[in-house]
Amino acid sequence: MRRDGRGRGAGLVVVTALACVMGVSVLPGVAHASPGEPEPKATDLEEVHRRVESLYRQAEAATDAYNLARGKQTAQEKAIVKISQSVVGANKEMDELRRQAGAMARAQYRTGNVPPEAYLLLSDDPADFLDGVSLARKGQNATRGVIGRLAATQDRLDGYARTASREWARLDRNRAKKEAARKEVSRKLAAARKLESQLEKEEKERLRRLEEEKARKAQQKWLSSGVLDEIDGKATSAGDRAVEFARAQIGKDYVWGAEGPDTYDCSGLTLKAWAAAGRGIPRTSQEQWKRLPRVAVADMRPGDLIIYFEDATHVGMYVGDGVMVHAPRPGRQVTLAGAGSMPILGVVRPDR
Repeated sequence: MRRDGRGRGAGLVVVTALACVMGVSVLPGVAHASPGEPEPKATDLEEVHRRVESLYRQAEAATDAYNLARGKQTAQEKAIVKISQSVVGANKEMDELRRQAGAMARAQYRTGNVPPEAYLLLSDDPADFLDGVSLARKGQNATRGVIGRLAATQDRLDGYARTASREWARLDRNRAKKEAARKEVSRKLAAARKLESQLEKEEKERLRRLEEEKARKAQQKWLSSGVLDEIDGKATSAGDRAVEFARAQIGKDYVWGAEGPDTYDCSGLTLKAWAAAGRGIPRTSQEQWKRLPRVAVADMRPGDLIIYFEDATHVGMYVGDGVMVHAPRPGRQVTLAGAGSMPILGVVRPDR
């Protein structure tokens, strides 16, 4: 066993790191797990890998919640702006109607509140009388029209006020959800980074190799099922454009909540790739799974989105030959990976 400067086993560093994140007390040579959890072995990076992976998965789920709340907040802000513009228009219309109503009231005042019909009866000229009847009726219709439009416009303004109140309430709720999700993401990522940071350099490299080996074995198992014998779909022109965009982002860093152009999270990458192909899709992997048409894995073609894990918290884009491109997690870059390297929940197609 490799030793540090104080003569303690390097494996103790792993246990200490786990303790810092999971709230486990540590004594030299002894690891005490929380009730109900198995005690990790001091030299077993499998346990470190499991917990780091779990933290990043939880952070990704919280990222989906953050992105969804942010999207709703943006939509509600736009709705409120639209309502405000409608209110401005309705208020201008109300001002004009009030001006017209005021002019009519002033005209009636100048006639001494004598109804127009009375003036008609006093007319000696039949032609003038008939012309007057027509004008009076037009005036009455105009007055009724103005009064009706005033009432309708006021109803619209009242409706706008009620709608705006609802939208503001929703906006406040989604702001709160977004902030809670942001804190959850930050907390999980900080825990994962702290756990990894307390591993020695060689152990970090072993941890990376362990991740890669796990993904490689999962991909081999997936391929050995003969799945590629059935997958022979050809990309559409839009799918080709989406794949081309996604491939061009390889090497860029993963950043949660990012939609490019320099950094991405997993669903931010697929969102922008299909936007480059001229198709709008939902922002989060969970919404992509819920709202996009689903296809069988055997019918998969380049450009389709592969949704991973039971809670639909990760997504990659199939590019052909059993390979997908994705933004893996914090500390990693957009890369190509085996389409079967993670548990597949299903496949969705943006351009069906």
